[in-house]
Amino acid sequence: MLCLSIRVPPAQAVSQSSPSNSGRAAELLAKERGTVPGFIGFGTSQSDLGYVPAVQGAEEIDSLVDSDFRMVLRKLSKKDVTTKLKAMQEFGAMCDERDAEIVKGVLPYWPRIYCKISLDYDRRVREATQLAFEKLILKVKKHLAPHLKSLMGYWLIAQCDTYAPAAIAAKLAFEAAFPQSKQSEALVFCKDEIINVLQDHLLKETPDTLSDPQTVPEEEREAKYFRILTSSLLALKKLLCMLPSSEIASLEEKLKPLLSQNKFWKYGKHSSPQVRSAFFELISALCQYIPKSVKAESSKVSPAVLVNIDDNDPMVCPSLWEAVLYILTTIEDCWNHVNAKKNVFPKLSTILSEGGGGLATVIYPYLLPFISKIPSATTDLNLEFFRNFFTYITKGLSTERILTSRSECSAVISAFFECLRFIMQQNLGVKEESLKMQKMLISDQLIPFVDTALKDPRLQSEQLFDQLAETLSSWETKAEAQGDDTVVNTLKNVLKTFWTSLSEICLQKINAQDTDVKSLLSISTLLEVLQKAENSWKQSKKKVAKVRFIDEVPESNTENKKVENKIDIFSEENIEESEFCWDENLPVPVSHLRKGPLYDLVCKLAEQSVVHISELKSEQHLSFLSSLLKSFSSCQVFQALLDLAKEKNKASENLSPLPQEIGKFVHENPAIQFTYHRLMNWLGEDKKANTDFLVDILYSVLCCCETNTERKNILDDLTKLDLKWNILLRIIQKACSSSSKHLLVSTWLKGDILGEKLVTLADHLCNKDLEVAVSSESFTSEGWTLLSLVLSQHVKNDYLIGEAYIERIISKLNAALSKAKHISEAGNTESPVSFICDVASNFFISMKGCCLMSSSEDLLLTLFQLCAQNQDFTHLSDFLVCKLKHTWLCGLHSLVLQFGNSNKQSTFLHSSALWLKNQIQSTSLDVKSLQVMMSTVDDLLNNLLEAYSSHFLLRLYVENIMPSDSEWENMRHSLSTQWLHKPLLEGRLSLNYEHSKTDFKEHSTMKLPSHLCTTALLSKIVLLALKEEIILEDNKTEKIIAELLYSLQWCEELENPYSILIEFREMLQGMGITYDNLCVLKNRFFNNFLLLFSFRSRDTGTLWALTISKLIQSKNILPDEVKQLYKTTEGFFPVTEGSLHTVQSLSPFLPLEDKEELVNHCTARLLTCTKKDLCNIDGSFGYLSILNSCLKKGSIDGREKLYGILKIIMSWKSDHEDIFLFSCNLKEASPQLLGLNIEIIHLLSILLKYSSSLLVEDDWDFIMCSMLAWLETTSENHALYPVPLVQLFACVSCDLACTLSAYFSSISSNLPVNLISEWHEFFSEGIHNLLLPLLVKITEESKDTSETSFQNSVLIPLGETLTYISKDQLLNHKLAVRLTPDQKTNLPEHLQTLLNTLAPLLHFRARPVQIAVYHMLYKLMPELPRFDDDDLKSYVDEEEEPALSPPVALMAVLGILEDLLENILECYPVGEFAVIQPLSEEFCYVLGYLLSWKLILTFFKAATSQLRALYSLYLRRTKNLNKLLYHLFRLMPEIPAYVGPGVELPNKETKTFFTEELHLHVRETATLSSQIPHLACSVYQITLKDLPAIVRLWWNSCEKRVFNVVDKFTSKYVSNMLSFQEISSVQTSTQLFNGMTVKARSTTREVIATYSVDDIFIELIIQLPLNYPLGSITVESGKRVGVAVQQWRNWMLQLSTYLTHQNGSIMEGLALWKNNVDKRFEGVEDCMICFSVIHGFNYSLPKKACRTCKKKFHSACLYKWFTSSNKSTCPLCRETFF
Repeated sequence: MLCLSIRVPPAQAVSQSSPSNSGRAAELLAKERGTVPGFIGFGTSQSDLGYVPAVQGAEEIDSLVDSDFRMVLRKLSKKDVTTKLKAMQEFGAMCDERDAEIVKGVLPYWPRIYCKISLDYDRRVREATQLAFEKLILKVKKHLAPHLKSLMGYWLIAQCDTYAPAAIAAKLAFEAAFPQSKQSEALVFCKDEIINVLQDHLLKETPDTLSDPQTVPEEEREAKYFRILTSSLLALKKLLCMLPSSEIASLEEKLKPLLSQNKFWKYGKHSSPQVRSAFFELISALCQYIPKSVKAESSKVSPAVLVNIDDNDPMVCPSLWEAVLYILTTIEDCWNHVNAKKNVFPKLSTILSEGGGGLATVIYPYLLPFISKIPSATTDLNLEFFRNFFTYITKGLSTERILTSRSECSAVISAFFECLRFIMQQNLGVKEESLKMQKMLISDQLIPFVDTALKDPRLQSEQLFDQLAETLSSWETKAEAQGDDTVVNTLKNVLKTFWTSLSEICLQKINAQDTDVKSLLSISTLLEVLQKAENSWKQSKKKVAKVRFIDEVPESNTENKKVENKIDIFSEENIEESEFCWDENLPVPVSHLRKGPLYDLVCKLAEQSVVHISELKSEQHLSFLSSLLKSFSSCQVFQALLDLAKEKNKASENLSPLPQEIGKFVHENPAIQFTYHRLMNWLGEDKKANTDFLVDILYSVLCCCETNTERKNILDDLTKLDLKWNILLRIIQKACSSSSKHLLVSTWLKGDILGEKLVTLADHLCNKDLEVAVSSESFTSEGWTLLSLVLSQHVKNDYLIGEAYIERIISKLNAALSKAKHISEAGNTESPVSFICDVASNFFISMKGCCLMSSSEDLLLTLFQLCAQNQDFTHLSDFLVCKLKHTWLCGLHSLVLQFGNSNKQSTFLHSSALWLKNQIQSTSLDVKSLQVMMSTVDDLLNNLLEAYSSHFLLRLYVENIMPSDSEWENMRHSLSTQWLHKPLLEGRLSLNYEHSKTDFKEHSTMKLPSHLCTTALLSKIVLLALKEEIILEDNKTEKIIAELLYSLQWCEELENPYSILIEFREMLQGMGITYDNLCVLKNRFFNNFLLLFSFRSRDTGTLWALTISKLIQSKNILPDEVKQLYKTTEGFFPVTEGSLHTVQSLSPFLPLEDKEELVNHCTARLLTCTKKDLCNIDGSFGYLSILNSCLKKGSIDGREKLYGILKIIMSWKSDHEDIFLFSCNLKEASPQLLGLNIEIIHLLSILLKYSSSLLVEDDWDFIMCSMLAWLETTSENHALYPVPLVQLFACVSCDLACTLSAYFSSISSNLPVNLISEWHEFFSEGIHNLLLPLLVKITEESKDTSETSFQNSVLIPLGETLTYISKDQLLNHKLAVRLTPDQKTNLPEHLQTLLNTLAPLLHFRARPVQIAVYHMLYKLMPELPRFDDDDLKSYVDEEEEPALSPPVALMAVLGILEDLLENILECYPVGEFAVIQPLSEEFCYVLGYLLSWKLILTFFKAATSQLRALYSLYLRRTKNLNKLLYHLFRLMPEIPAYVGPGVELPNKETKTFFTEELHLHVRETATLSSQIPHLACSVYQITLKDLPAIVRLWWNSCEKRVFNVVDKFTSKYVSNMLSFQEISSVQTSTQLFNGMTVKARSTTREVIATYSVDDIFIELIIQLPLNYPLGSITVESGKRVGVAVQQWRNWMLQLSTYLTHQNGSIMEGLALWKNNVDKRFEGVEDCMICFSVIHGFNYSLPKKACRTCKKKFHSACLYKWFTSSNKSTCPLCRETFF
């Protein structure tokens, strides 16, 4: 072999470029042999494949293998597992994908690779190998045949791989290669090669030969070796099984060398369980297929198997015991080759005594065949052996492992009885040995075994008692059969012995003093099983394998079929009944050999039980007796009990005499006699625990009765006794549990005695529970349970008791529920209501086929009423309400079912509808009550609609609830008329009479008007109807929705609705009753709606007119569609209140031509009005109202018409001046005159808006003089403002003044100069001289009111007018003097008066007042600091640090509001946004607080630098600003995004409250929700800008969380903008410095200041931080010439100090610094305390000189020095400072 002598390292081989020696050798071999030799190898060890195709120098070979395959095959030779796995997967994929011809080229090289890699250590590689092999086979098919012999041995081993997926893959590959019929042929073809491979593995190979010891760890080598051994043994077994029988002989010859080797037989003791298991499996196969060879080696095989009988490995045990049986069967003389007594039986004993060591299910089924195959002669089987054998089994049964495993316990029990029966069968003779064996089996084994089972509950399984019963049955069958008398007599004696012994142990147990219930019940269970010959109850269980001995008669096939049929028909319903199959009904009669002794035993046990019950009151014996009688309820047993009673002395019995009326019924039946003599007395005893047992005994008695009459008489007598309710309850419960039991008591259940008793119980429970507390909870609970049971249980769609009694019980429950709402039940879950709910719900749920009774409908109505009422009224707890709702829904569901089953009409629906109508119309409900009611009605109607497609019931329900037209009218009239105030003020409606002055005070603020309740409920029903597409008759849908919209409009028009109305609207929103949801009506009903509204509006006007306006607006109705409602404008004349209000409401939606037509009509009619008609609706008042409505929007060109109307009005002044209410007392004015004046003022306001250009001087005089005269009337009559028309007059008068003020403040030069001067000098001053005192009067009279209150509506126009007051008019005010004593201020008295009067109004409870006062004071603030300037010198010279307060009046208001805000915001942490409800009391306080600060900051900004220093020190000392900043971070939103109209930013940045300017208008309402956040942001921005030093100090003193919140928020939203403003202000500054220039760079946030004097040049760079102004401004050094370093540092420090600690701009800081440096150059020395010439706070020079050292200091610096050092010495020379 040339190739083996050449050794080249693999790396070198790969790298060689010239053909290698090995390549040439391969080529040479191929030429010589004519075949391809495969791969040429360089590896020395077997573990390394080392095979690579000869690439160079073997072209003809290369051509056979594809280059890709060559690469993959090389990878397969690698050692790395992952590489091999991926390579094998790739090989499989290539086999699948490439052409067959290419794949065939691999075949010559595959066998050697496969043989190695199929034994690989890694299981994934082995699995992948088999999968790839399958793909190779499928591709090459028959071309694999030449290579089969070299593959087959390893392929068979692979099919027996211990890794199941690999083995399955190998089998699939084998099946893919060979069909089932050809597999054995393939094995025959390769038989010799297979045997060689297997023998090599079993006899020659070692761990070191299979793996390389140098590279593979010992553990892996051994594991691989053990696995290959196991697979080889199993492969040999597989070969034996698959070879045809004709080939077995030849195989037998080939296996002889293997069987003769001792190494082979030692595998039975191998350390690996897998190897041992495979070995024993192979032994079984050898015995099965080549028994001759096995017999020839019997001396080796017998010890190898039998001696290992104690192997307890779970893997080995099954195959071992199978091999044991095969050995015993195959080798007759196997016992000759082992010492059974020493080597086998002791091991068997150990196994049995340990219960199989956890393998009982495997071992014990083999015991019977094992002992049956042991020849007695050989092994000396005798009595002692079997005694020990059974003793060990019994001992094993007692082990904990057996007792806790059901399957193992069952296996041991089965083996015990099988072996017992077998040995008994072997010893049925009369010889002495046989008799001893029989006695031993029964007395020493079976009875103790049963006794052990009776002691341990874990052994009392069905299996043990069944096996016993089966064993007895087999003996009884043989004893009764016609056959060998010896056998028959022997078996009879055996049975007699058994029963005698069993009786002894049973009686012994029942009479034992320490006996317990479990022991007694085990006896009864045993007897019950023994009673049933065929154990019929077992039929529903799964079949258990049984051993049948050869001489037993097998059951016929027909019998088997019968049993199977029984199992099929044994339905779940009959399982319960099977308990009551007594002995006469058994499928197979009990053998007489068993029945006699069994019943004798039962009688004895029953007698003993009665003795214990009577004498010792033993409960466990009572339980045992009931169980016995349940299984053995026969007259024989009861007769035995009666005989026992006769024998005993009756005087000694402690039995109570029964009442005289009980027991008249006497009968010979012993069971009945037992009942009257014993059972009834026991039942009378007060022992609840015994009830179940006694009731079971009672049913046993009833079973023994022959007729239903007997049973009824017994039960009636029992009912008459004063027994506990739980006895009746248990009797009825057991009757309901089984149809057979129900048959026994059905006559009694339907009887009168029980029915009356139950009615009495219901009455007693309901009344007693409602009146007083129940004495016994158990009594009550049992009573209610009993009632629930008889009401809810049905048998064949019939009640348990008589229907009449059911109805009476329901009536009692209904009466009790009706009373319950008058009694507070809060929290009492055990109240009668709770019990009644439980009973009623069970009753309703069970009513499937029963008719609905009238009493149950009454009960349902009561439940409905309780569910539909609020808990505040019913006083029921949440728990009870939930129960009631559940019960009522159960009843409703039942009701729905009844409708489905019959055509009977329900009284419930009619009664509930009438009750609802009464509730919503006559009873005042709150929102919660209405919500509860609507929810309940919704449940009702939804259930009805779900059940029926018919809509009749819903229509009928609406018909019953719907009010009549007159009822609707009455409900509308009952609504408060305060809704009129808002439309009157807004000019949407006009009135010229005093409407009813009803206010909410006359109505309950806690109850809803009936109109709202009715519309809400009916609307909910209508929406439901629309959803189901139900059309109501007589246009009810339109009427209901119209009334609902009327209600909603009423709520909307109320200016200050009380909270219950807001809740009402929220409730409707939550229930889906909204305008949007009503849009569904547009297509189907909308035209009807419009016509209905139009008719009602023109008929009555008022709210109907506003409702139609809202409807048209919400629907976007076109003008042409609106015109359809009135056809022509002529229809509105003559004008009535209805037509006037209709025109006013429709005016925004009218076509333009119709508006012009109306204007022309009214203008023409105005000309013809007489004085008498001026104030009428169908006169000037009405025409002016229509004109105002049509012209106010300016949609038509009415300039000329307005001017013409003005001329008509001016003509009235000359003709009828008395109609104008100029400077008069309105007490004497009629409502008609007020109405006319109001409309005239409205018209003048419209005229100024659209026709001012046409006015001449006379017109202006008329308008302005009239305005001032009307204002005088307004001012003089403020006491009459509660009168609606008077206040409306005041409002429109102020509006006119406001319109004129706005007009003249924005005029161009078109007006005459004298007119403008007249306005400013006379009219404007006149307005404010009237209105400013009026504002003070009104606010003083109503201290606490809201802007939405009608009485204060005048404050809005009044406040708006006052915002136009000029600064001079404010300074020259004519208010009453108002001074505060001890008020430290520099202001003159007239300004003190103004501030003391207006400042407190900043926290007035009306926003218009607050805004108006703010605007007035804002104009005043810049004027105030100059009064403190005069006094500034005195502050500067003070030795202590001076502080100056901003205006005292403002600070006083701020102090009040500060305390209020503390209370409002204290619960919010800093940084959390507090939402303030618009126009709430809190809103006004917060608004006043922020406005006060805005004014203070305005005042601060107007002050000089010196004053600002004093003011800021005051704010620092008082901590006012700190509090402001904390509040601001609660009032500013986390994301201050601005939503609203505004100028677009050039770079499209996000708009925020900081980028958008805040405008505060008196009438602004659209942005109220964002006004406080916006105002807070505005105040914060101004504070940062004007007081940066104080804010910086505050920020640095904050706790870490607040510090971070402030920093993050300011950096993100404010810093950029303030930096930009600061840089811009520097760039645009016009301030000039002598010797200093200032420049700014916006991109780098830098300001560069250059200072030069003579030869000195200084450049300073000021850098703004990212979080400006919170962070410190840094000052950096630029160029400097001619300045000493120390001096330079001092100046740098001074500038940094000024910029950090002064509250001003950078320019102001630079100016201060320059001034300081200038003074230094002028020769003024620094203060030696602060090292600055100018004081950084009060800007003073050093003036206080020391007499000793002559150094000068700032006064403030010295004061601070003295106070902090507690010395009065000079800081420099330390001499006393004078």
